[in-house]
Amino acid sequence: MSAPHPAEIGTEPGPPRPDTPALAGRRHPWRWVAGAAALAIVAAGASSLARNPAMEWDVVAAYFLATPVLKGLWLTVWLTLVVTTLGFVAGIAVAAMRLSANPVLRAISWAYVWFFRSVPVLVQLLFWFNIGYLYPTLSLGIPGGPTLISGSSNDLISATTAALLGLTLHEAAHAGEIIRGGILAVDPGQIEAGTALGLRRSRIFRRVVLPQAMRSIVPATGNLLIGTLKGTSMVSVIAVNDLLYSVQFIYNRTYAIVPLLAVATAWYLIVTSLLSAAQYYVERHFARGARRPPPPSPWHRIRAAWRSR
Repeated sequence: MSAPHPAEIGTEPGPPRPDTPALAGRRHPWRWVAGAAALAIVAAGASSLARNPAMEWDVVAAYFLATPVLKGLWLTVWLTLVVTTLGFVAGIAVAAMRLSANPVLRAISWAYVWFFRSVPVLVQLLFWFNIGYLYPTLSLGIPGGPTLISGSSNDLISATTAALLGLTLHEAAHAGEIIRGGILAVDPGQIEAGTALGLRRSRIFRRVVLPQAMRSIVPATGNLLIGTLKGTSMVSVIAVNDLLYSVQFIYNRTYAIVPLLAVATAWYLIVTSLLSAAQYYVERHFARGARRPPPPSPWHRIRAAWRSR
């Protein structure tokens, strides 16, 4: 082989020659064997479930759009959205306290996160539902002055209110850590560069730090949102008429336990799929300009394969 010309050293390679043979990928026949075996197992399981007479698919179809089920579904979605919104508003305050230079605020926020991440959600729900045992009467007034509002705890904190309190306080602890981790993931040099350009700290945070932090915050937030959706099923323990409580109320009368649980499972799968799709597009929005955008979803892969035919 002849030595390369000095002018060619350090230059980028040009387009391949027409006579250059194409590189053939290595064949992996066992991948197809493993894929076929896995597909056969999944198909056998789905076929067995579909043909099982105990599933009573006619009962599933009859109650899938029943009014009590749809009301419970609406309450589940409403709880998920409200808890997530309030939890992230409180989580911003928790994250700000964790990142504060004030040691007292840091200690308080650390203790808050430690406590509410350590105690199971079900225990928190039961605690708030029975708060009247500790405080039979709740009052609001001026310290050392007159009482402005006073009432029975059982009247002020209903089952739905207890569910909101328990889930929101739990959500805020996790959201605070997600937001704090996203902010810390941003290179400090970005803040220094903004300061060197004479930008205000609020503008640096809004225009520089937050858009980059959202790349780390959004995926974790999507997982937390889906976890909150599934976590709302625990409010059925305190008689909140959510989706699971609604199907439980029906199968306690009809004794069709498995078909009604299948109805709840199907609705959870539908709502989770919609939230996952929304999360994917939000991730793509905040990944603009990044070197590693999120991978295409299965639907995008199918559509790309169909267009390439």
